[in-house]
Amino acid sequence: MPIDLGVQLPFFERVYGAVRQLGWGETATYGAIARMLDAGPEFARDVGQAMAANPLPLIIPCHRVTAANGRIGGFSAPGGSLSKARMLEIEGVEVKAGVVTRNLPQLGLGF
Repeated sequence: MPIDLGVQLPFFERVYGAVRQLGWGETATYGAIARMLDAGPEFARDVGQAMAANPLPLIIPCHRVTAANGRIGGFSAPGGSLSKARMLEIEGVEVKAGVVTRNLPQLGLGF
């Protein structure tokens, strides 16, 4: 479905397109998203900035993007990381003490 994100940086637009491809219960790291876009690991931080600026968090499921160490990281929506953890749990992703411990096959986390 086409969406209007307003004016975005071109890299952010690419990040949002990649994240929209993540399925229910599937997570990816910031670095994995950068690799999906043929960008180097130094772009993981830029992916994080795109997630923080996400204009449509339910359409662009930024809650499915985690740190390389499995930590869920922050979340700009109300409730912060607690909301992110709850959204992941609803999708069947196990989160303990802010770390993804089990879910569907992940992109880039290696568990």
